[in-house]
Amino acid sequence: MAQDHEKFDTAMATWQEWQEAPWGRLRYTLAEANLMRHLDDGAGGEPLRILDLAGGDGGDAMRLAARGHHVTVVDLSPAMLAAAGARAAERGLSERATCVRADVRALPADLAAGGFDVVLCHNLLQYVDDVPATLATALGPLKEGGLFSVMAINRHSAPLNIAVRELDPAAALAALDGDRLRNEMFDSELTLHTAEEIIPVLGDLGCREVRHYGIRSFCDYLTDDARKYDPAYYADLERLELATTARAPYTHTARLFQLTARKGRAS
Repeated sequence: MAQDHEKFDTAMATWQEWQEAPWGRLRYTLAEANLMRHLDDGAGGEPLRILDLAGGDGGDAMRLAARGHHVTVVDLSPAMLAAAGARAAERGLSERATCVRADVRALPADLAAGGFDVVLCHNLLQYVDDVPATLATALGPLKEGGLFSVMAINRHSAPLNIAVRELDPAAALAALDGDRLRNEMFDSELTLHTAEEIIPVLGDLGCREVRHYGIRSFCDYLTDDARKYDPAYYADLERLELATTARAPYTHTARLFQLTARKGRAS
């Protein structure tokens, strides 16, 4: 995930609990569904080589490995990578999963020139100072025509989240022009972005066919968190989220944005 790996090592138990919560499950389910819109995942399809940058404990990667693809998870946190390896072993996916400890900004040469079919850059941008440079580095290992997926916290969601969850309109008003958020779980100060800011950067880096998705368009604004654990209610919520992940205007106020794009300009 990010630069100061000790913060992520010590938060492992809390992070894994978050992943199993309804909002965590939705985050991974929606990301996978959006990727599948662009990947040939039919019977007889060739396994893809997928690079998951700052991939943590493999939440995204292992779902793709379970579909038959070969995944490489890169992260700086030893605890996260150990958890990713354990997750792969538990699911019988070890032969399809490789874990590499490295800084995304200084990838090993074999990965930097790896010619991957898919590169994921999920929930990294909020931790870095130079977004264009980070995206350029992330695109480096992706082969021409390969699929790139970027995910980050949506700055547009911050005022709405504060107003609804904290019932604090004054703080929501102040957040309209802010771009910072404190992440208590990982004890980090985050920089928030919008899809509208990142899309032109991807274009400048030679990406095409950019698609904008929203992750958790409704979940975070429903204040009865306990009810989300009810299986029937969760199933209804999941259907709603899947139906609106690519539907305006919900993409603009979703808690996270996900952008997919193809590397290389159209011929």
